[in-house]
Amino acid sequence: MATPKKKRHWLSRLSFGSVSLFMSSLLLLGYISVIVDPAKAWFFTLFGLLYPVVFPIVLILFVWSLFRRSRMRALLAIALLPSLYFAGRFYQIDRPAPEAEPTLKVVSYNVGLFAHGPEGMSRAAVADSAVRYLRGLDADILCLQEFWLPQGQEPDAWLRRHFPGYKAEYYVFTGKNGQFGNVTLSRRGFLGKGKETFEKSTNLAIYTDVQLDSTVLRFYNCHFESYNISLASLAKKDGAVEETERKMSRAITERPKQVARVLKASENSVVLGDFNDTPLSYTYIRLLHGRHDAFTAAGKGWGATHRSLWPLLRIDYILYPAGIKAVDCTIDKVRYSDHYPVITSFYESGRNSL
Repeated sequence: MATPKKKRHWLSRLSFGSVSLFMSSLLLLGYISVIVDPAKAWFFTLFGLLYPVVFPIVLILFVWSLFRRSRMRALLAIALLPSLYFAGRFYQIDRPAPEAEPTLKVVSYNVGLFAHGPEGMSRAAVADSAVRYLRGLDADILCLQEFWLPQGQEPDAWLRRHFPGYKAEYYVFTGKNGQFGNVTLSRRGFLGKGKETFEKSTNLAIYTDVQLDSTVLRFYNCHFESYNISLASLAKKDGAVEETERKMSRAITERPKQVARVLKASENSVVLGDFNDTPLSYTYIRLLHGRHDAFTAAGKGWGATHRSLWPLLRIDYILYPAGIKAVDCTIDKVRYSDHYPVITSFYESGRNSL
């Protein structure tokens, strides 16, 4: 007959094994999510979203399994192996020394409709503070998403007044609460422009062609489908769970269609903005093809770009092609939006024209 001590030991091993198997499975499903088209199985994207939580748990379980000399250590090690590739897309230990002085500074910033600044600040005050901050960055290219102006304001005049020395291209929708959309500002002017609007959506991408020292480079300023989920309403509203599921499934299935529109014409282009997807997603992997991620190439520390659930949500990016090279990438934790700006300095490493 088993003694109480042996029984506790057996139950402990069973519990540890069950938890290890479950968490390893979640981690492996997260890896698989990057190759599964969300239009066919939207729920796979959720496993990728869970990665920043699941990965450290599996890592802790693996270290504990070594101390316990558990048979689960082999499974946990196998589950962790792909993270040698993926973990660096969320956190960078160090940035490489620059090979040359930067010649181009690019900023991507979802300004959150100027509605998420410090408590008590009006939208106008947040907008003024954000503008002063952006001008102080002394960037060559500024790409803004969720730009907002009240009705009656002329965007062209407003942008000329607040960003002297910059040429502005924009596309805004007009609603009952004002005008909102994407804006690209350049101190080097534009040689061409265009837009990609998406069916039944106020999200969009605008593109602009910019003359650099030795090349013409296209910048795609993107804002892909948002979840539009409020945590406050989720807690208070009847039927909020069903509504949240509907919104999530729609956003997850619409983003790949929007990405496909951009990919048709974005070869050899910088693609940046608010993708509303993490680095463990079908969206990110498709857009990364043929490009480099500025944060993984030249960033340091956490790459999270959204204030909610920090440091779990990295959803804003600057992806760039051959012909330029990132020297430095910073995620600046300023509080003029619910997002943080991505600031990247480049130098031209070769010719790359449209």
